[in-house]
Amino acid sequence: MRRLHRRQKPLHDPNALPIGDPVDLTGPEPPEASKLPREQRRFFRYDRNRDLVITRDEMLSMRSEALRALDKDGNNLLTFEEWAVTTADRFDTADADGNGWLTAREFATTALKAPARRPACMC
Repeated sequence: MRRLHRRQKPLHDPNALPIGDPVDLTGPEPPEASKLPREQRRFFRYDRNRDLVITRDEMLSMRSEALRALDKDGNNLLTFEEWAVTTADRFDTADADGNGWLTAREFATTALKAPARRPACMC
């Protein structure tokens, strides 16, 4: 810590609160909620460049991550064997007690997880 000479005073007190009159202060406008209908929001998730048309590449790009997860050998081709192994692994993971069949509770664990919802406001 820097030592002060006897005649020097600190420039400001680090524990002091700033003084201001909140009556004259205004903050930024809050963001507006999307007024787009649900189907239009879904359309825009695919229409990456916002040209109001969905190309084949845009449509397929939404599925490429899922394909990569199933494509075990990484050749960008999904064979029946790769799909079957993934499905069998999924069954084995869900069959918690290892008895060879799924109860309703075990089967419920195979449902796709809904994407995490973003908070309505980023305040």
